[in-house]
Amino acid sequence: MPIKIALVLQPTLNFFQFSVPYTIFSEVLAGQGLFEFTLVAEQSCVQSGRLQVQAEQDLSYLTQADIVMIAGWTDLTQPPSPALAEALHHAYQRGAYLVSLCYGTYAFAYAGLLDGKQATTHWLAETDFRQRFPQVRLNANALYIEDERIITSAGTSASLDCCLYLIRKFYGVKTANNVARIMVTAPHREGDQAQFIQQPIIPTTRQQKWQDLLQWLQQHLAEPHHIDDLADQLHLSRRTFTRHFHKLTGTSFTQWLIQQRLQKSLELLESGTLSIEQISEQIGFNNAVSFRQHFKKQYHLSPNEWRKAFRGNE
Repeated sequence: MPIKIALVLQPTLNFFQFSVPYTIFSEVLAGQGLFEFTLVAEQSCVQSGRLQVQAEQDLSYLTQADIVMIAGWTDLTQPPSPALAEALHHAYQRGAYLVSLCYGTYAFAYAGLLDGKQATTHWLAETDFRQRFPQVRLNANALYIEDERIITSAGTSASLDCCLYLIRKFYGVKTANNVARIMVTAPHREGDQAQFIQQPIIPTTRQQKWQDLLQWLQQHLAEPHHIDDLADQLHLSRRTFTRHFHKLTGTSFTQWLIQQRLQKSLELLESGTLSIEQISEQIGFNNAVSFRQHFKKQYHLSPNEWRKAFRGNE
C-alpha cells in the first residue's frame, strides 16, 4: 500500500515552498506506487499571486493520512484555525507523521505539538520563534530534525533535504538517490548539518584542490586518513586545514568522514550480501563494533535492522 501524504494548503499559498513536495511526490514519483499525494485545505481553492491551486480533499482526509505536511506558513503571527489544530492533534495521536517545511514549524508550535520537543525552522526566524515558543527546544542550525514522529525543516533547500529524508526513511537510500539525481541535488545531507555554511575565501585553484580532495576521500573511505597528512597535501598547517574544512563542509573532518562512511554503508546494506564485518572493513571503520555503534547513533537502528527494512525496496 502506498504511503498517504496530505499536504495542507493555507488560504494564501507560498508557492515556492509548495513546489518542493509537490514536484517530488506528485510528479517525480508519480505512478511508482510509493506515495499517494493529496492536496488538503479548509477551503476548496487557495491563491498564490495569479496562480490558483485546487484542493482535492478537506481536513477530514487527515484522519487517514500517514504523513501530514505543511509547507511554509504565511503569517507568523497567526496560529492555525481551531479546526486545523484539532485535525493535526488527532492525526498525530493516531500515529501519523507530521512534517513541516520552513516556517510550517510555526503551525505545529502554535498547536502545542512541539512542546518539549526538538525542532528547527528557517534561521531568520530564530529570535521570533524563541520568543513565541520558549517551550520548544529550537535548533536553528539544523537542516531538519525528527523528534517523536514530528519532522521539522529549515528553508527551501533544506525542504528538499527533508523530502529526500522521508523517501530514504520509508523506501531506502537507492530510491532517494534516484530522486536526488532527477532533482539535480546532493543525494543526502544529514539533518544536523549547518543551515548556512560559510564558504572559505580562497583562490579558485585552491578551491578546486579542496573539491578534488573531498572526492578522493569519498573514493578511498576504507583507508585510514590523518589530518596532518591531508593538510600537508594542501600545503596548509593543521589549524588552517581544520578551519577551512569546517567552513567548506559545515562540520569537522572526523564527523564528515564518519557521515560519508555511514552513507556508503547504506548502499552496501541495501544492495549487497556482504556481512557486517565485511562492510565495516570496506568503509574504513576499525572494527564491526565501532561501525554498529556509529550506525545506531546516527539512524537509531542496527545495520541488520536497516538491511531487513530496506532490502525489499530496491
